[in-house]
Amino acid sequence: MNIAFESPDQPEVITLIADLDAYQDTLYPPESRHALDLASLKQLNVLFAVARDREGQAIGCGAIVLNREFGEVKRMYVSPRGRGQGVAKKLLALLESRAKDSGCHLLKLETGPYQHEALALYASAGYERRGPFGDYTNDPLSVFMQKHIAA
Repeated sequence: MNIAFESPDQPEVITLIADLDAYQDTLYPPESRHALDLASLKQLNVLFAVARDREGQAIGCGAIVLNREFGEVKRMYVSPRGRGQGVAKKLLALLESRAKDSGCHLLKLETGPYQHEALALYASAGYERRGPFGDYTNDPLSVFMQKHIAA
């Protein structure tokens, strides 16, 4: 497996993001989904990483949107064929490391209560639950978490 920072504007990465959207469509109504579109993922303040299998096929992705106060984890997804191999954990670790190198000291995220694997991943990586942040509102279909990554 190889994980590197890449552009999200690639056909197989776009397919991964579409698969994530389709999965979330089965879990949450549109008003409880807070996804970034492709144009947003291509902004200069976004770190976007892609995990590829031995054949070079994209099997996972994730992003961190950096701003002055914190970074926000977005668009974390591993395809079914890539699961059970530690892909998400390695993706998250790489994103956190690059965010830290960029001067970020706090990461926040919003995920859903029905994504048990994601909640377990974030908890095992040291994220703790918190209240809404930024433009988010208190939604029973949102779980908010954060992690300090200061040196």
